[in-house]
Amino acid sequence: MTPGREHLRRLHDSVVEVIRGKGEIVDALVAALLARGHVLLEDVPGVGKTTLAQALARSLHLEFHRVQFTSDTLPSDIIGISVYRQVEGRFEFIPGPIFANVVLADEINRATPRTQSALLEAMSEQWVTVERTRHALPDPFLVIATQNPVESTGTYPLPESQLDRFLVRLSMGYPGRDEERQLIVSGGAEPRLDALEPVLSAEDVLDLQGMVREVHVEPAVLEYLMEIVERTRNTGELALGVSTRGAIAWHRYAQALALVRGRTFVTPDDLQDTAEPVLAHRILLAGPVLGSDWERSRRERAVIREIVDSVPVPR
Repeated sequence: MTPGREHLRRLHDSVVEVIRGKGEIVDALVAALLARGHVLLEDVPGVGKTTLAQALARSLHLEFHRVQFTSDTLPSDIIGISVYRQVEGRFEFIPGPIFANVVLADEINRATPRTQSALLEAMSEQWVTVERTRHALPDPFLVIATQNPVESTGTYPLPESQLDRFLVRLSMGYPGRDEERQLIVSGGAEPRLDALEPVLSAEDVLDLQGMVREVHVEPAVLEYLMEIVERTRNTGELALGVSTRGAIAWHRYAQALALVRGRTFVTPDDLQDTAEPVLAHRILLAGPVLGSDWERSRRERAVIREIVDSVPVPR
């Protein structure tokens, strides 16, 4: 087994020790880390979104910060502030919690649009600008945001520009019956979470991220990707299809997932499995959508599935 595969196996095993029965979600989250993307965990309360983010963070020898978003959270609470030192006669920048390798933005949709926008530069450029001074963020850098799409009271829907900064939007779903029984008997996942030890260093993660670019994509598989993207732009169900940036993100994420699955090449299955989480939040449905954000999300996923199913798979 190569060092890369051994590192991925150790990371997978560490996270599933806490998040049992959700191996596919764990692999999806690890693939986002390898693809240098950010993750939006969207699901009902109490299914383990925050626990999943913490399990990944504790499995890595990286700095981890958690921000609990509320309606009164300010941009400076995330980015940091400049403090004037009277004795020294100068301003000193005090970094906020965004200055970490893994940042958990818990219940991000409870923050105001102004505060949400404070993450835009950090997530797209990996630096923040305060009073015309640019401050670089650590490398690797991963934002894992959670939101409850069902409850609308006291929340602010993420605008398209913010959603586009997330490489993938994932949903965990309820645990299986056996896993849920074990959680009930053991009193939850906290004891296993507290027992986790780091299994990978920052250098290990950077090496794995570098390997993603080497994953091969056959021309026929690339044409399959492009045909699906093109059809999102030519269907009456969508007012806005997948952008070029979205297509690039899908290509990179499929490479990362192939690597996580132990391969050095992308298959059509990799594209089919990644289409919904990468593309569904990057489209705009035609006409009004009744119901909650959850209903809109379900419809977006359904449209992407229909388009993927309509394209012949390359042989």
